[in-house]
Amino acid sequence: MHSLALLPSVGPVELILILLIVVIIFGVGKLPEIGGALGKSIREFKRSTEGLEEEPGTEKAKEPESAEKKE
Repeated sequence: MHSLALLPSVGPVELILILLIVVIIFGVGKLPEIGGALGKSIREFKRSTEGLEEEPGTEKAKEPESAEKKE
């Protein structure tokens, strides 16, 4: 059995409930700061995962561009 089958899907009602809880905890004034920090975190995560391959520990061998131009 797949473990993902046990996880419920997140729908619009659940998202509204999560947003409501966040507003109650942090207040309306902190929401832009939280959104900005979340956006920066996502961008940094994407940058750090760009060079990864499927198998961990392997690196692509990059050939110098000058070697390609000589041929």
